[in-house]
Amino acid sequence: MLNGISLDQLRTFITAADEGSFSAAARRLKRVQSFVSQTVSHLEVLLGVRLFDRTARYPVLTDQGRALLANARAVTRQMDLLEARAKGLTGGCEPYLSVVVDVLFPIATYTEAITALQEQFPETAIRLYLEGWGAVAQHVLDRRSVVGVMASLIPTPPQLARERLMTIKLAMVVSPQHPLATHRRPIPTTTFNNYIQLVNTEPSNLPADHRSGVLSPKTWLLAHTEAQLALLRAGLGFGILPLHVVERDLASGTLVQISPEDSPLCGYAIEMSALYRKDNPPGPAGRWLIDRLMQEDGQRLGKSAGVSPAAVKPKSSRRRSLGPKHRN
Repeated sequence: MLNGISLDQLRTFITAADEGSFSAAARRLKRVQSFVSQTVSHLEVLLGVRLFDRTARYPVLTDQGRALLANARAVTRQMDLLEARAKGLTGGCEPYLSVVVDVLFPIATYTEAITALQEQFPETAIRLYLEGWGAVAQHVLDRRSVVGVMASLIPTPPQLARERLMTIKLAMVVSPQHPLATHRRPIPTTTFNNYIQLVNTEPSNLPADHRSGVLSPKTWLLAHTEAQLALLRAGLGFGILPLHVVERDLASGTLVQISPEDSPLCGYAIEMSALYRKDNPPGPAGRWLIDRLMQEDGQRLGKSAGVSPAAVKPKSSRRRSLGPKHRN
């Protein structure tokens, strides 16, 4: 009875259960709704049980469906592990590599890395996505991307592996015309309560120890860094952005840097990490990209310390030696 069951059927069943409707599952799978409905119906015939109750507006898992859902997940997880191990044993290069990058990551760094990747693996097609940090992990979880690069602001989901790439310095900035620009430094923390803070992410779901950068109850949430910059330049609020994003504005005087009285002694900073599914580790091209980004951090540290980039060892050989002196 079970010989005719395919992984595609099981994954369709899992997606329909996770999404709560056949239409939502179809959108996630990029298929038509009739395909999802027919696939689930065929699976029910093969299993001899009814997986969904379709009497209501949306399909609801039956008791049998809930019981078999865990088994379906286990089967697909084991097959993913088998595929990942086979890929590692054969050493075959990926025909394509999908990568999702946090918008806060230095664009010059990943542009150089992607360019070098294409030269190293010319047969691998690259799919590159830019997302806010909250969407990066979901991109990888949903298998839309094999590798994700994001700020380490939230706990890593258990399905994902995380490797540290680099630490990025941040700067709190404001327009020179903004009232905060006229305050003596450092600025009392309570003063920020009176002004709008422009935030490019949703802070409410962050752990308490990651909320120190949100200083005002008056927050405007923005999805794009460029929009945040435009509003900052217009004097509509204050915000915290990567230093590499605002360097030109600080140099030209379009923005000025400010600091609260309780800011960290070494300044604000965030760690950037590479993410991938534990059951679907990157192949040769993806692994090469992660290692290259790690080396980029080593070269950056070497330049800042006056060391020749050639003298900086690859990250893989110096990861254990990282200590407080390398923390921003």
